[in-house]
Amino acid sequence: MMKVIQNTSFLKIDDRSISLQQALRYLKSSGGYQRTLLDIVRQYLLEEELHNREDIQVSNIQIDQALMDFRVHNNLQTPEQFQDWLNKNGIPYEEFRTNIVFGFKIEKLKTEISESKLESYFQEQKPLLDRAILSRIILDNQELAEQIKQKILGDRSQFESLAREHSLTDDRVANGMMGTIPKGQMPDLLRTAIDLATPGEIVGPLEIDGRYCLFRLEQVLPVSLEEVSGELKNQLFEKWLEENLEKLTIKLEIE
Repeated sequence: MMKVIQNTSFLKIDDRSISLQQALRYLKSSGGYQRTLLDIVRQYLLEEELHNREDIQVSNIQIDQALMDFRVHNNLQTPEQFQDWLNKNGIPYEEFRTNIVFGFKIEKLKTEISESKLESYFQEQKPLLDRAILSRIILDNQELAEQIKQKILGDRSQFESLAREHSLTDDRVANGMMGTIPKGQMPDLLRTAIDLATPGEIVGPLEIDGRYCLFRLEQVLPVSLEEVSGELKNQLFEKWLEENLEKLTIKLEIE
């Protein structure tokens, strides 16, 4: 029985049939096997969860509005245009509608999973989510970096001109202005220094990636929960998925 399944045509390329066994071999060779397997198991987990959650429902009004929004956004004004789009993309109407329902239910599931944890998770992540506006002067010589810092401390109005003259990075043309950087994207050494600094303060020189860096903290921009709630909700959902995927016993029956 297994051999019949293995040799059953999975898809055709030109006139050649590709069996499921061949398709799996191609995926392994290309490096996409683990990703594809994970996608299948993930989808299974989500569909099983939603099947067992009768409390998560979507109204016809929501579905119809989403369909209308999609058609307007894609300039599919008439039913004929919409049907033509479905045909070109090989998607039956009922499958398209089912996908919309699935998307709504997933968003409701995300909300239920994250709702009770969101505030505490936000407070935990906030030190990395807060942002800072920085300017910098990047040098390849520590002694020069120390000299430039002393010049700036003697006359802070020189920062911009010294950045234009000496900095090795492209932002020297903007007086060294880096812009807004989330603290979580900063090297640990820089983040620690910025946490201890006040606006206007010169930080460094810090050795980062073999260069000597002077930073001026322009402003700290604390993030609010409202700004990042969607991102954090997705992170909590992914954590929930990982925890539940680890509980599953997975056995591949075709080699």
